[in-house]
Amino acid sequence: MPAVPSPKLSVIIPVYNEAATLEEIIRRVRATGRVDELLVVDDGSSDDSVAILSRLAEQGNPPLRILRHPRNQGKGAAMQTGLAAATGDVVLVQDADLEYNPADYPALLAPFANDPRVDVVYGSRNLQRNPQSSFSFYWGGRFLSWVTNLLYGSRITDEATGYKVIRTRLLREMELERSGFEFCSEVTAKLLRQGVRIHEVPISYRPRSREEGKKIQWWDGIVAIQTLLKYRFSRAPKRAESSSNATR
Repeated sequence: MPAVPSPKLSVIIPVYNEAATLEEIIRRVRATGRVDELLVVDDGSSDDSVAILSRLAEQGNPPLRILRHPRNQGKGAAMQTGLAAATGDVVLVQDADLEYNPADYPALLAPFANDPRVDVVYGSRNLQRNPQSSFSFYWGGRFLSWVTNLLYGSRITDEATGYKVIRTRLLREMELERSGFEFCSEVTAKLLRQGVRIHEVPISYRPRSREEGKKIQWWDGIVAIQTLLKYRFSRAPKRAESSSNATR
């Protein structure tokens, strides 16, 4: 099948007290040369994140569009705010820390250019060797993928990945509800319930420690499993045009 033009890419960066890494991650995102729209959602930061964003908005390409929450609402809420403003064909979630490397954007976008039927690409940390943040965090993520596959009959290797690239229209049709980290599991559950195929590509990963500002906690995994269960046994959503179960 002949290659098709790469879709217009909107990158959404949720930010909550990420002053230490914010300037560098935006520099790396811009350096890819693959981003058409850059949306940063400040989710009620109390550090210097707002001042840094204001300065960065005055320089660089693509221009920085800043959206703000007056109080912290959660990563899922920030994503919903960014999604409402996005104008690209596909949306990529980029955390504001340096755990995920924007140098992987070409690999994440390649399936869309190779096949116009591709709607979703996940970047998997488990398809190549990467450092592990901790024993419990690593195996907690693997267990979450196992639960997902058991419930939905899929074969994904990294449900909890921060790199999810999804066609904008499809993401909007989901009518996202979850405001915290569990929005990732909501997205996965709704995709699989609709029969949307999730493509996976290997990505690099550099985990940060609690001391460096890692925010996710063990109980977020419990909430993620509850979310997967909720959407598995709730009323089935309208089936998407895409077909087949998730696979690599």
